[in-house]
Amino acid sequence: MRNLDEASITQAVLARNSGTTDARLCEIMTSLVQHLHAFARDTKLTEQEWQRGMDFLAQAGQMSSADRQEFVLLSHTLGLSTLVLAQNDKNPKGCTEPTTFDVLQAKNARIFDLGADISAGLAGPKCHVRGVIRDVRGNVVPGATLQICMAGGSGADNCNQALIQAEQAGEYHFWTVVPDCQPILDDGPVGQMLASLNRHPWRPAHLQFTISAPGYQRLTTQVFREGDPYLDSDAVFGVRSSLITEWTAHEPGLTPDGTFSSDAFHTLAFDFVLTKR
Repeated sequence: MRNLDEASITQAVLARNSGTTDARLCEIMTSLVQHLHAFARDTKLTEQEWQRGMDFLAQAGQMSSADRQEFVLLSHTLGLSTLVLAQNDKNPKGCTEPTTFDVLQAKNARIFDLGADISAGLAGPKCHVRGVIRDVRGNVVPGATLQICMAGGSGADNCNQALIQAEQAGEYHFWTVVPDCQPILDDGPVGQMLASLNRHPWRPAHLQFTISAPGYQRLTTQVFREGDPYLDSDAVFGVRSSLITEWTAHEPGLTPDGTFSSDAFHTLAFDFVLTKR
């Protein structure tokens, strides 16, 4: 194909791609090429703007690592991750809603006994978290595994991960620190993009849970703290009303697990509802 111009290039690319035997790949690539070319035509994209976009993608690749996923962060901040989750969420009504996951990968994953303090040195006031894991009919889900990711407390930028196993009666409980609102990793190209758009990089306080149980769909979700100033402007569009709950403050005294705390503490109660595969 020679002498291609702005009127003929799109069909030329589609024709070249049509040789694939993967029907779904062909469908996706056809739509992608058509939309990309339509975007360039609609905005009258200049060479300088195209080059700036290529540089942005190159920087995102350079910033990505096993511990950091800059392209996933880009997807989150553009709302693409939430869109894909929403259009693929076919769970029955009443199931706990899934959310986007944090891109800062957890380190030092540790297994803890049920009821243990999983904060692993994170700073902040203590919080007792408890709940029950059920299915949509209200039956308990026995022995589920909970992977809890805590993006620090009191503004810390580290991320701890803990693994606990719920009881056969579906109940889980543990101690951790009260999370605070946190910025996403904004020292890379995605952060520069947000600054250029006059958008803040902050996420509301939350705990992330990934829950697995035999015979049930794996759930990744986040539980948010009522009253957080960023609930309505989460940088990655991850907040759902059903996932916002009260983190109740208590004076020093008897705790839910029967121990005595000489310091003030918080409690959080949240039940999860899974769906079968």
